Amino acid sequence: MFELGRPAVSEHLAVLRAVGLVREEPRGRHRFHHLEPARLAEVSEWLHPFEHYWKQRLDALSDLLDEDNGT
Repeated sequence: MFELGRPAVSEHLAVLRAVGLVREEPRGRHRFHHLEPARLAEVSEWLHPFEHYWKQRLDALSDLLDEDNGT
């Protein structure tokens, strides 16, 4: 299912749980993980000021690549 091994997936989930981006729900022997939309919204708000900068940079890269391809 994943290209990562089970220990790597567990480690990533532990980090996401620690920062509150996911929560764990144990059900018997299984553990289900749920995204926390409110925390993800906080991340989105934090990243918002950078969107304009990165859009400009990616547009400039696209223009440069178009020039190199002669289009």
